[in-house]
Amino acid sequence: MAGAVNHDYHLLEPSRWPFVGSVSAFIMALGAVFWMHDTPFMNFVFFAGFAGVLYTFYGWWSDVVMEAERGDHTPTVQIGLRYGMILFIASEVMFFVAWFWAYFDAALAPKAQEMGEWMMNGPAGAGYGVWPPEGIETFDPWHIPFVNTLILLLSGTTVTWAHHALLEGDRDGLKKGLWLTVILGATFSGFQVFEYAVAPFGFAGSIYSASFYMATGFHGFHVFVGTLFLLVCLIRAYKGHFTTEQHFGFEAAAWYWHFVDVVWLFLFVSIYWWGQ
Repeated sequence: MAGAVNHDYHLLEPSRWPFVGSVSAFIMALGAVFWMHDTPFMNFVFFAGFAGVLYTFYGWWSDVVMEAERGDHTPTVQIGLRYGMILFIASEVMFFVAWFWAYFDAALAPKAQEMGEWMMNGPAGAGYGVWPPEGIETFDPWHIPFVNTLILLLSGTTVTWAHHALLEGDRDGLKKGLWLTVILGATFSGFQVFEYAVAPFGFAGSIYSASFYMATGFHGFHVFVGTLFLLVCLIRAYKGHFTTEQHFGFEAAAWYWHFVDVVWLFLFVSIYWWGQ
């Protein structure tokens, strides 16, 4: 029969989203560069491009959801989607490796000339200092950082509960597990905002403060994105999406959330506990 599909692959229809997304990203980057050079009205250009990027996110992912719901994501297609998500998480791992590398490079052999405004007490004439830089009051790892560790570990169990509930056809358990995970993720973000608000040091001044905020700040951004990811899954669960056989959208969100959990454990041990 003409037009009949005789294979398990999904041939994508022409889409406007790559063009819209690339133009929006270019406008956003252009606006950001000129805004940083105090060019008038460039902040509006930046936010216009940013709005276009958000619109691309919404439209493109909406199309992917519709493809899944109409059965385009066959088992063969889902293998490719899984490979894609695995490679994405692997790239995120290397992103955080860069921040850990910078942190340990400075921490294991702190040089006084890299410590900023704080003078280090190293061997006379050796040029080496101490870590953390003298004058910096570090966080107590057993206060907010430890509470946030417990929150993320608990959220890992709730998202796993939601996953197993879905596999067993328990829609109510799926929704409850997702609700708890989203609440825990938002709670973590709230504690981190409070931690930054009362932090005894700012971003500038030393390699310690810069590496601390870059590593923990980017992790906080990933928690925010992961929370939104799971919130979308919760909305889709209420709309009746996901089946025991086809639920890669939720599975990808769960993988991402577990990745966020593991990165935080490394951050807690290396930066909050070992590096204090």
